[in-house]
Amino acid sequence: MRDRTIDRLNNCEPFYVALGDKNIADIVITNHARIRWADRVESQKTGFDDICDFLWDRLKAGQIKSYYKNGEDVYLVEDDLVMVAEFTGWEPSSGAGNRQLHRMVIVTFLGRMSETIELRDLKSYYSWLRHSRRMTLIKNSRKRR
Repeated sequence: MRDRTIDRLNNCEPFYVALGDKNIADIVITNHARIRWADRVESQKTGFDDICDFLWDRLKAGQIKSYYKNGEDVYLVEDDLVMVAEFTGWEPSSGAGNRQLHRMVIVTFLGRMSETIELRDLKSYYSWLRHSRRMTLIKNSRKRR
């Protein structure tokens, strides 16, 4: 399946929304992110349009913030939902002056901190995941001998 993109080129809305030093003019939801959304966030509204509308509204309201102080890949939505996003440069057909516009590519949704307490400290969470996977591999290799 291909990823879906929603263009926000209306005359009534601003052409882009600032997020940190990025000017977001478009949101792309990957298929993996849509599956994670259905599993971990919302079971009713799981379409690409629903997710983009939700994120675009939160972006305009200023409710999306960086998880880390210096990081640019993990973001908090409404201080609860943790998502991973990447940014690419974007050159739309209609000009936006001399501003550099970006396309926000949502890679995955990790879940809600209110439901998964481990998401409050991602570094220790990922360390725990690596350790548990490594121990599982070691245990399985012992069984083969």
